[in-house]
Amino acid sequence: MKYVTDWRQARLETSAEIAEDVRMLTFAVESSLPAFDPGSHSQIRVVIKGQPATRSYTVLPSPAGTLRIAVKRHESSRGGSAYIWSLKPGDTTEMTVPENRFALSWRAPRYVLVAGGIGITPIYGMARALIERGAAVRILYAARSRAQFAFAEELQAIAGNRITFFCQSEGQNIDFASEFSALDDNDELYICGPVGMLNAAKRAWQQSGRKTSRFRYEVFGDSGLFTEQPFRVEIPSKRAVVDVRSDQSLLQALQDAGIDMVYDCQRGECGLCAVTVLEADGAIDHRDVFFSEHEKQENHRMCACVSRLAGGRVVIDTGYRP
Repeated sequence: MKYVTDWRQARLETSAEIAEDVRMLTFAVESSLPAFDPGSHSQIRVVIKGQPATRSYTVLPSPAGTLRIAVKRHESSRGGSAYIWSLKPGDTTEMTVPENRFALSWRAPRYVLVAGGIGITPIYGMARALIERGAAVRILYAARSRAQFAFAEELQAIAGNRITFFCQSEGQNIDFASEFSALDDNDELYICGPVGMLNAAKRAWQQSGRKTSRFRYEVFGDSGLFTEQPFRVEIPSKRAVVDVRSDQSLLQALQDAGIDMVYDCQRGECGLCAVTVLEADGAIDHRDVFFSEHEKQENHRMCACVSRLAGGRVVIDTGYRP
């Protein structure tokens, strides 16, 4: 169960590597596209081990009639990024009309934009839009190495001293407490990056006593404490046992087994796909940003779209009753 989406035929026009393990792809899309704001995302049809699947990516500022995405190829990829990297100009697929669940409010006196690695994709569009409108903005961009900074030259050119790069291999890290201490009450933060960065920022934001409504975030759900491993899930209410491969999510495995699920974002943000954990003999790798740290430690529930078991067996109740 999810919102109705508008799928369009798409043909790959160009593909270029813009940073280490990051490729930017531009697709020509059939029919006219409505205008979309920074932070929007589009779903794309992929094929993983011969089976159809979908993945969601932020849409970058794109020429008219096209959709442009930047995709990082992860070593622990469940197959989506590898498939997209295999596409050649002229190949066709389907993409959805962009929708936005990480939109700028355009209400703040000042904005702080924070990106970690490939989390630059929504932040890049936001930075461009804010700078074009003359808004007060500060950009903090962290990556593991210099080679992994996508859009670095363009951002430096348009932002000047409003952007700071943090190269973690050189011992540079964002001091969130210091950055947030310089903000006024109505300033806003927009952050996209791995779960560890997001959690550190959330703690600093809470400790600074700032309004929760001014902390806006998006996270990619492939960053966890453990490497992806296969595990088994039992659903007593459905009299079902499902094996989850290392290259698929719990949500996908349940759907493939014909088990109805309620879900929406598929990024660990909305909590609609959360299942109740009745028993687990392996560690739960919570990769969502929906549950609090206390709730994650209790291990009573987990988001099926991104969280998983680090091997072993888990017994769950989906909670869905037709």
